[in-house]
Amino acid sequence: MTKDLERDLGLASVMAISIGAMIGSGIFILPALAIKIAGPGVVIAYLLAGLLVVPAALSKSEMATAMPEAGGTYIYIERGMGPLLGTVAGVGTWFSLAFKGALALVGGVPYLVLLLDLPVKPVALTLAVVLIAVNVFGAKQTGQLQVVIVVVMLAALAWFVGGGVTTVDPGQFDDSLSDGISGLLAATGLVFVSYAGVTKVASVAEEIEDPGRNIPLGILGSLTFTTVLYVLIVAVMVGVSPLEDLADSATPMAVAAGESLAGPGVVAVVLAAILALISTANAGILSSSRYPFAMSRDDLAPPRFATVSDRFGTPITAITLTGGVMLALIAFVPILEIAKLASAFQILVFVLINVAVIAFRYADPDEYEPTFESPLYPTIQLFGVVSGLVLLTQMGTVALVGAAVITAGSVGWYWFYARPRIDRSGIAVDTVRQSTGRSAVDRTEDVLESGSDDVLVALTEGTGQDRERQLIRIAADVARERGGGVTVVQFDEVPDQISLGYASATQSPADLQFEEQTDQLSAEFDVPITCGEIVSHDTKHAIVNFAAHEEADVLLMERQPGGLRHQLLGSPVEWILEHAPCDVVLVEDRDFDAVSEVTVLTDRSPFDASKVRIADALAGEFDATVRLVYAVESSASSDLKRTVEEYQTELSDLCSAPVATELVETDGSVSELIDVARGAEFLVVGRSSGRLRPIVGNDLADRLIDATDSPALGVHAHESRRPGLVGRIVERFVF
Repeated sequence: MTKDLERDLGLASVMAISIGAMIGSGIFILPALAIKIAGPGVVIAYLLAGLLVVPAALSKSEMATAMPEAGGTYIYIERGMGPLLGTVAGVGTWFSLAFKGALALVGGVPYLVLLLDLPVKPVALTLAVVLIAVNVFGAKQTGQLQVVIVVVMLAALAWFVGGGVTTVDPGQFDDSLSDGISGLLAATGLVFVSYAGVTKVASVAEEIEDPGRNIPLGILGSLTFTTVLYVLIVAVMVGVSPLEDLADSATPMAVAAGESLAGPGVVAVVLAAILALISTANAGILSSSRYPFAMSRDDLAPPRFATVSDRFGTPITAITLTGGVMLALIAFVPILEIAKLASAFQILVFVLINVAVIAFRYADPDEYEPTFESPLYPTIQLFGVVSGLVLLTQMGTVALVGAAVITAGSVGWYWFYARPRIDRSGIAVDTVRQSTGRSAVDRTEDVLESGSDDVLVALTEGTGQDRERQLIRIAADVARERGGGVTVVQFDEVPDQISLGYASATQSPADLQFEEQTDQLSAEFDVPITCGEIVSHDTKHAIVNFAAHEEADVLLMERQPGGLRHQLLGSPVEWILEHAPCDVVLVEDRDFDAVSEVTVLTDRSPFDASKVRIADALAGEFDATVRLVYAVESSASSDLKRTVEEYQTELSDLCSAPVATELVETDGSVSELIDVARGAEFLVVGRSSGRLRPIVGNDLADRLIDATDSPALGVHAHESRRPGLVGRIVERFVF
């Protein structure tokens, strides 16, 4: 029998948890650092930071009501968007909490040394070691103790605000924007971490009664309360003390309390700061060590991080790793950079939270049924993403580079360590994958049912009779099966010095030979064939213009090997591929007679509808089978393989010719694809275009065609028959 958690946490409890998670040592430390950046504008910075947290608060509220289970940001993103972004979120949250814990120690100890004349850094390191040991040995910080700490801090802060508000000098707030918008945004980013705990209540979502009401109200209510409290505290600090004294002090709240409350107030503030130091630092070690532990259980980190000590019952490896990071930060990183890094990673995590909701809504999986939906979707989420990224750019080189390096490192870790060990994808990713597959099937169905195909065969004076025959044969097979006709045109190019009128009136022996052999081929194939010649100064433009004039559905040409000159400067064929008004088929002319199987090969994206259409038409004429071969990496998840197989089955039902499907597993290289190409009787592959393609390396289609001795077609689908750029990126990502 399964066991359920009792839902006994009401709105007041939810707000208390969220407020307790936010109120910490940051408010005692960060104002001085922010004043150095924005001066009196620090008050606006705290208000702005609170407003910029709203999108993530709404997004987290929605996800918590859709999946009201124990967990946190990492769980939601990993389950919803897959292990890749889950890895980034897990590592980012871990670092953010570790930085926050280090900040509490480095910034909080100066309040302690006001009472005891001791050096700051050694005391901070000693306290860190003690707290690490406390967590390793499994000593519990009871809920009652945490409540007492929060109540004492709130009482001291309320006394500070109430006692100081009457002595505030309004003139202190002059020139609040003297450092400009960039200074304000930099300060906003710096204090952002003060609101990091706003969504912590989601970790106990299973225990909240009426989660659809209490979670969003609790999160937004606590955020509003804390924002107002922070703004009042900072306003009193700025209003009662000279800015220079605050900016130069490691204990800014004690300085302000001395100005407005005298001795007893200073003692109360110092005691509250010490309690906040212990609570925040301990929570940083405790909370952050859970992330390597959770990621290890999900196979995203080595198993030893999930190992629990038999003696102490704690994940010692995860705790010591987190503690080691905190000790290194305390010893070697300046407090300002620690604060910036803590905020930078928190901003990054909140950006991912907003992206996660967009992904869930877009995918609309059956498992995602929130009882609270974020208002103003997706505008509020997009605002959260953009504003977060803007803040990141204002936080200085260390924070920006740190966030970029850790993100890139997380992606690299996932790619090389975790990816071979896992067999799953996120709910949203899997749903988007299925939706993408259905869209590809619908697109193929539209193309297959689009009517007849008129094929334009573009020849040159250098095209021999055997090649011309093969090109017309393939064109006739496609046109016949699709109920269309064939137009065969020889494009002659003459120098600019010769007028087109003179050139068109002159018939060379090659022109006469073309007309004779075309007449013979027209009689051989049972399909309407018309012939002609076009004289121009630029063959590629003439081909594209003629195809547009004749409203051709398919342009069929010889495939031409590209030399170094074409790789560097671009070939005429590349230009035609980019500008043709229809599908373009490049034919690698190799002799063939009977064909029993037409192989269509694709890699990490759905089959182009035009590829399937051409292959189906040829197979129908050859009385052959279409073989749909899809290549996936051997480490691909079972969800991906299942979706691809379902997609291939649906695609098979659309074809008129018999279809066989095959899933080829690769090791990430193209060797397996080349083996498939070598064994094909008749190969059809997709063909890309663009100047960058030949510069960065040979196109995969060219390598596959070069690998086989059989006839092969490179099909370049017209843009009207392909998804847009974003759609193609999504296809590559989810398939």
